[in-house]
Amino acid sequence: MSLELIKTYHFKEQDQATFSLSLVSFDEACIINAPEQVDAFKIYWIKEGRGTYTIDFKTYSFEGEVLFFLTPGQVFSITSEAIKEACRLSFIPDFYCIATHDKEISCNGILFNNTYETPFVKPQQRVSNQLRRVLENIIDEFEHPDTAQYDLLQSFLKQFIILSVRAKKEGTMLLDEEESLVFKNFSVLVEQNYKKMHSVSAYAERLGITSKSLTKHLQRIGTSSPSTIIKERIILESKRALIYTDKNIKEIAYDLGYEDPAYFSRFFTKAVGKSPLNFKSEYKSS
Repeated sequence: MSLELIKTYHFKEQDQATFSLSLVSFDEACIINAPEQVDAFKIYWIKEGRGTYTIDFKTYSFEGEVLFFLTPGQVFSITSEAIKEACRLSFIPDFYCIATHDKEISCNGILFNNTYETPFVKPQQRVSNQLRRVLENIIDEFEHPDTAQYDLLQSFLKQFIILSVRAKKEGTMLLDEEESLVFKNFSVLVEQNYKKMHSVSAYAERLGITSKSLTKHLQRIGTSSPSTIIKERIILESKRALIYTDKNIKEIAYDLGYEDPAYFSRFFTKAVGKSPLNFKSEYKSS
């Protein structure tokens, strides 16, 4: 991103920034070709502008006001952007653990750890105004720190995430609350277990339903089938490992729960249309 005008605030614990806020103004379009792997939870709020971003090897374009969310491990790059105003909130689990607080804010599998849906959320004006007030409170706390700053900043971040979840729900056609809950629970389970659980029946059993019932739940809200979601998550992690680690095919296969590297290579080739080595070579030369 172009850093023409940027101001960054950090909250540090033991000399490590665990929460930060960056305010950025862009005057010109910017092109960045080098992808990077995200190392913290990040919330981007593009208040005005347009751009084309690549997240986990998929390209998305947006225009106008949007929120989008990145989870540690995701691969992010900017193809082009022309943005007038934006901000970025960044935090690590030591500052705020979304898994621990999921019953309170319900963002795990919705905003974060959700590689199955478009990452952009367009907030309605009412929510946008609420987000702006929360952001002003965060800035004020950074500029006028006092006792219990950690607790107050964490509270403001929690408010920002809750409002973002509401914006996501408002912008999504939900046919049934039960269906969306099943999808959320399934996607979180996949994120936690895709390296060792590859069958639909294993996930259905953990959810307390049958494989057929799980498939029907996902069909009714128009998502991919459970088997496709599991496969795509494994392929995504394979791509990340090929590009961002020095592991060989055998090591990657074992990490993803495949005892036979040759079988894993055939699985990858069938899904991607090229072998793991060809994918790595072509991606790094592009």
